[in-house]
Amino acid sequence: MSTLLEISEYLGVNPRSDLDLAEIVENGLSIDSLKLLRQKGLTFTEVADLIVSPRTLQHRKAKGVHHLTHDEADRVVRIARILSLAEQIFGNLERALGWLRTPDERLNNRTALSMVQTESGGRLVESMLWQVADGIYS
Repeated sequence: MSTLLEISEYLGVNPRSDLDLAEIVENGLSIDSLKLLRQKGLTFTEVADLIVSPRTLQHRKAKGVHHLTHDEADRVVRIARILSLAEQIFGNLERALGWLRTPDERLNNRTALSMVQTESGGRLVESMLWQVADGIYS
């Protein structure tokens, strides 16, 4: 599994433990974490589809709110873990994103990336990544 140190580069925070990460999510992860995901290769549309719409972000910024909701922050953490794990397994982020964006018959021709919106989808993708690591699927 991806370590906290490895996902910190996707989140913009450096949690010292899983409890610390949970408290960061509870207190509200900064909207800036979305910029980091974009810098790591997610497209504007992927961030909007998976986490939060740009319009919602504009309204929040206008109100002076600079943190994600708990649900949005949970999705950011889930995506960071999946991206980090995929990068470890495929050896680089470009190949990892290629795999995550490729439709898969096991997902009814959906992409793995589209599945990470939910916890159960994220767990499924994580399981598939471990199968790739074990040489079961490519």
